[in-house]
Amino acid sequence: MDKEIRKSVIAGTWYPGSPKVLRGDIENFFQNAPDVTVDGSIRGLIVPHAGYIYSGQIAATAYKIVKKKTFDAVLVLGPSHRALFHGVSIYDRGGYETPLGMVPVDVTLANDIMVQSETISYIPAAHSQEHSLEIQLPFLQVALGKFHFVPLVMGEQDRETCEDLAESIVNAIHGRNVLIVGSTDLSHFHSYEQAVKLDSVVIKRIEKMDGRGLLEDLGKNLCEACGGGPAAVTMMVSEKLGANRAKLLKYANSGDVTGDRSSVVGYASAVFYKSRDS
Repeated sequence: MDKEIRKSVIAGTWYPGSPKVLRGDIENFFQNAPDVTVDGSIRGLIVPHAGYIYSGQIAATAYKIVKKKTFDAVLVLGPSHRALFHGVSIYDRGGYETPLGMVPVDVTLANDIMVQSETISYIPAAHSQEHSLEIQLPFLQVALGKFHFVPLVMGEQDRETCEDLAESIVNAIHGRNVLIVGSTDLSHFHSYEQAVKLDSVVIKRIEKMDGRGLLEDLGKNLCEACGGGPAAVTMMVSEKLGANRAKLLKYANSGDVTGDRSSVVGYASAVFYKSRDS
């Protein structure tokens, strides 16, 4: 079983390695986040994946909304930063470990997703060093307590792969109450003003829950998002699961944290939900 547990590779660097400090930091992020509620059933979140010192507060605005809620499973989608491969890699065994404990994989749901498409498979290298998924888990552990999840790393983020993955997820859910989390940062290493301009294009698509439009804008180089595919799939799946409202929760960039506006990275958090009056 130990061989099936993916050990943390960023504890102590991207976020604190001490369980006490890590939990305390996240609780502080939650305390400083606004009290936002949505009148409906939450289907998906978009969250950043930088080190907590840079994007932790932005992520907290999304995770605070699902605090103490219950889901049958959480699907976490992220881009591959280190491994090159075709399609999508799904971790279909064991679990992921953080300083706050082990988060078990929903193996049944993972297998149900994997059999939907030949482009979805288990590629160990896709998960071994990837931070975009792991960095979400401590937030989810504090917000939800015990939960099962399915980790998905996208090696390709073209429209065909995104639509195939979204369809595979929807077909596999079979009435389960799941939360979809799309992990993405926005523009990288532009001036503060240019970053805001580029990121506003992404934000407009998020607010319209327009995943395909986001992919089109990315393809035309009108904006940047290293996890544009995961964000688009999150919107596609949320919509197919009945979400009819989108809400941008917070936008900021690293310049807002460090004060250095010469070269920044953009971050956003958002929620997609099915309103009660629909």
